[in-house]
Amino acid sequence: MNTLFGDDVLHRPTPQLPDGAHYVPHWLTLEQQRWLVARFHEFPDWMVRLGRSALVAATGDPSAGDDYTPDAALVNYYDDAARMGMHQDKDEHSTAPVISLSIGDTCLFRFGNTQTRNKPYQDIALASGDLFVFGGPSRMAYHGIPKIYPGTAPQGCGLEAGRINITMRVTGLNG
Repeated sequence: MNTLFGDDVLHRPTPQLPDGAHYVPHWLTLEQQRWLVARFHEFPDWMVRLGRSALVAATGDPSAGDDYTPDAALVNYYDDAARMGMHQDKDEHSTAPVISLSIGDTCLFRFGNTQTRNKPYQDIALASGDLFVFGGPSRMAYHGIPKIYPGTAPQGCGLEAGRINITMRVTGLNG
């Protein structure tokens, strides 16, 4: 158990994911989460560095982020009732990995297959500070958010309620 989070954080099992998908619980510290929330409306150079660091952390490959330069970020806010149906991130012209960061309330993240919105899929509780990356054979996997768990945001993350999801992508549109 990471002592930074103390004994009050329950152990969450690491799911068995398909090739190209990576889950890194507690990747962001509370201080880092607060910093990101405070910069909610910006997309400066620090986001590129964050994306590269996330890719290295998820894959364990120190060179994984060398050529990764996200040029777009989606920042979604989810309140207690928000949902997002199963979908593929297929508007980009690039097959570079998608990096997803969670801040605030825990959500039920449904990560599926590349062929259909239906089963098989896995449900993963993404908590504040968690990192999820999908690329390679999993890049076109269907995924969605069927549920938000209100009141689960850790004190000090920068949000009193709700969830922010930051998704970084390489669009392939700049060249």
